[in-house]
Amino acid sequence: MKTVNLAAFAAVFLIAYVDGIMWYLEPNSQKCLREEVQANVLVTGEYEVSEAPGQNVNYVVKDSRGHILSQKEDIPHGKLLKFSFVTETQDTFEICFTSHVPSIQRGRKQEVLLITKRGIEAKSYEGLIGEAAKLKPIEVELKRLEDLSEAIVQDFVRMRKNEEDMRDTNEATNTRVLYFSILSMGCLLGLATWQVIYLRRFFRAKKLIE
Repeated sequence: MKTVNLAAFAAVFLIAYVDGIMWYLEPNSQKCLREEVQANVLVTGEYEVSEAPGQNVNYVVKDSRGHILSQKEDIPHGKLLKFSFVTETQDTFEICFTSHVPSIQRGRKQEVLLITKRGIEAKSYEGLIGEAAKLKPIEVELKRLEDLSEAIVQDFVRMRKNEEDMRDTNEATNTRVLYFSILSMGCLLGLATWQVIYLRRFFRAKKLIE
């Protein structure tokens, strides 16, 4: 029973993912964060940039093909802003914050706060589902648990598929290595045989052996 609970607990963290990070952005610099996300997953985020007079900070969210999913120029200082998007395919997404300071001004580093959520944690059940369907709090919680259970099942199916793909790759690699080893041994044996025949002919031509 403990093993099952630990597995379910780990799966929940894989599916309902929340990440918060804070760093200092140097003047006229760029900071990018990358993360791989599965297909059909809701990703939401909140970000805030500390105040610095005369300095501008832009942000952009892109996929690996360079498609822009969300962006904002000249982020207002001291305000908590939000963004959201739904992934179409499994891909690596990049969130970049870029600082711009006029050449006549001496810039200073700014504090950037970024909180990202994905999967179940990114959904607002109380705000969306509750108002749309007029569900009671217990019904909202049951709906959340139902979605969580479905997400866990899908995650286990995905992990099993990845395991099968890795096993197939390992078996294919082992087969290729075996064939390559056999070919290498055949080449070595052929080369050794040719060297013996050549040396025998050479020594016979020199009349060193009969």
